[in-house]
Amino acid sequence: MKILGIDPGYAIVGYSILNFDCGKFVLEKCGVIETSKEVDFPQRLVYIFNEMSYIIDAFKPSCISIETLYFQNNQKTAINVAQARGVILLAVEKAGIEIFEYTPLQVKSSLAGFGKATKRQIMLVTQRLLNLKEPVKPDDAADAVALAICHANISRFQSKFKNI
Repeated sequence: MKILGIDPGYAIVGYSILNFDCGKFVLEKCGVIETSKEVDFPQRLVYIFNEMSYIIDAFKPSCISIETLYFQNNQKTAINVAQARGVILLAVEKAGIEIFEYTPLQVKSSLAGFGKATKRQIMLVTQRLLNLKEPVKPDDAADAVALAICHANISRFQSKFKNI
């Protein structure tokens, strides 16, 4: 299974391509899509859509794992991130790829075993699972990798209990 992990945003979108087969994780690629605050917001959305479409075409993932949105304070940021997430989902839907959504609590629980894990703990778990010398950087890419691992873990768990 090839999973495209996505940490949505409008200034920075984290992404990862994770291969998961027979209980083994192989990180094929990870990175970020960055947009400049100097560019009009609609053009930033077009750029995110085009880059996401390119990543989907280049890596041909079998599914995507994307973070659900949650916001505490800034409504303007929430609306902009929601719009960016919308164009990401549009690119995925146009490609006909199945979408799986996870909360930060689900990601942390899936990787660390408890929902209150710190970002640092998640980065260390990710580093160990992927047998990397250093944690994934930047944070947005690391979050996208964690989202992909979360989906692999949850789908593996669910497949074991399908026949019960």
